Amino acid sequence: MVKPIAALLFDEKYQKPRLHAAFILYFLILVFGSIPHARAEIGLLAPGLVLHSVAYSLITFLLFSGLSGSRWEKSIRAFLIVVAMGAFDEYIQSFFPYRHAQISDVLVDSGASFVTALLLLKIGTPRSKAGVQP
Repeated sequence: MVKPIAALLFDEKYQKPRLHAAFILYFLILVFGSIPHARAEIGLLAPGLVLHSVAYSLITFLLFSGLSGSRWEKSIRAFLIVVAMGAFDEYIQSFFPYRHAQISDVLVDSGASFVTALLLLKIGTPRSKAGVQP
């Protein structure tokens, strides 16, 4: 059971699907965050700080592991993409009367992404069977 999960998370063969998954997850965040009262119901599971941190850390990981390049390049690009995603999410929220755009949410998203990107830069991902760092 562990090997298939590890393959999905780290194998180069699944690099593109992980990249696609990052954007699908982001799209789902935008959609479900725009449904009236959905955010309040999701908020019952965990505080907004936790939800934002986990979601945008996961997106950072998926981007990092889905992009090509050196660990440094992937970390920087994943971080910058997530900062843009967080800002756009808040921009979209400003159009809904039942939602409020908050710069603090962008800062939480960016902070979570920065920490995740830094960890991925330092530890990277496990080597593939060929011995090449993904």
